[in-house]
Amino acid sequence: MTTLMTVLVSTSVYAAKPAPQLLTPSNHTLVLIDHQPQMAFATKSIDVATLRNNTVALAKSAKVFKVPTILTTVAAKSFSGPIFPEIQAVFPDQKPIDRTTMNTWEDDNVVKVVKSYGKKKIVFAGLWTEVCIVGPALSAIADGYEVYVVSDASGGVTTEAHDMSMQRMIQAGVRPITWLQYLLELQRDWARGATYNAVIGIAKEHGGAYGLGAIYATEMFNAKEGK
Repeated sequence: MTTLMTVLVSTSVYAAKPAPQLLTPSNHTLVLIDHQPQMAFATKSIDVATLRNNTVALAKSAKVFKVPTILTTVAAKSFSGPIFPEIQAVFPDQKPIDRTTMNTWEDDNVVKVVKSYGKKKIVFAGLWTEVCIVGPALSAIADGYEVYVVSDASGGVTTEAHDMSMQRMIQAGVRPITWLQYLLELQRDWARGATYNAVIGIAKEHGGAYGLGAIYATEMFNAKEGK
């Protein structure tokens, strides 16, 4: 009995404190930058169809967990075009903040909104990695924020441009992450029933082989994570 109680107590102690570096629904802001046609035309480090899939999955993930999300564009009316329609559809009532600056962090309107949320962690994704993500990522770090970049919802004009930019940011302290990692990091526990169905729905629609596996398990065996 004593041994069993010791095991139970030890398990509960270790389960109580997830790493502070992990993202939670309440500890960060998501900023989506320049997911626009003109920017996508020159993106070569990732297939644009894959980029669109990943970015809308990221946006849906943030919405499910009620993460404060900022949409921003550059020269939407005069050059780059509107934000991807599937992103706007996730946030139909939210007007993207349009900028002239390549570095989002140099736009007062965006930074004011970031500061209004009061979160010290920021997650960035956008086009292009080597310009419109490097700039705000390094700038936010300099201002004391913890910065994460969703690498597969971002892209550069070449694979080298994207990769070198990711390396440069990592050297400065940025934490790289992918959209599916983001989704599952926010869910964290399959017993969290309030978001379970939505999370699995996103995985089924956008999660490639993992999503197909979830569809198969549900249809064939009525299987469910966490049981």
